[in-house]
Amino acid sequence: MIMTWDFILRLFVAGMLGAVVGLDREYRAKEAGYRTHFLVALGSALIMIVSQYGFQDIIQEDGVSLDPSRVAAQVVSGIGFIGAGTIIFQKQMVRGLTTAAGLWATAGIGLAVGAGLFWLGIAATALTLVGLEVLNFFFKSIGLRSVSANFSVRDKEMVKTVIERLNAEGYRLVNYELSADAHSDNTTYDVSITVKAPHKRDESSLLLFLEEFQEITITKVE
Repeated sequence: MIMTWDFILRLFVAGMLGAVVGLDREYRAKEAGYRTHFLVALGSALIMIVSQYGFQDIIQEDGVSLDPSRVAAQVVSGIGFIGAGTIIFQKQMVRGLTTAAGLWATAGIGLAVGAGLFWLGIAATALTLVGLEVLNFFFKSIGLRSVSANFSVRDKEMVKTVIERLNAEGYRLVNYELSADAHSDNTTYDVSITVKAPHKRDESSLLLFLEEFQEITITKVE
């Protein structure tokens, strides 16, 4: 009975630690939130417990040789399927890599707590949050981030002007698509652009920049 309560405690702690990591992803409006991370950590802990204690009767039999730890080992590769579902490649942009890595780390936290290594799981959770938030705060000015925008314009030359201004402002054009939508005598050009911008410039910065051009109609910025 005491062992059962110990298992329940491990599941509870693993789920809570996973939810803590998931809250950060939820706050960032990412694909996998606190519920997904909670379930990943809980499931990983459960599999570790079953791997450690679920085969004791079989192992004690004569002539039986097996490695129960192989069950828990499959979590590391199996979580890749969930992580792959959070990664999106669209218009030369890859999104969701950090969330996928967070899910992988959360699975490791669940395995550690499921094995009874509570403090190791807590430390790993703290370091995961450091990697997600603290490092991002200190190094947010380093490197570039991908931002995309869709807008429409009637003057084709205005597209060239917008791109030239983007380059002058420090944006780097990665992808550019232009399609004509003809209606009677008026032709509207639908434009989709993807740019690399400094980390200090987010989607709102690009939106404010595009709003300076009264000739264009913005439909989406992400």
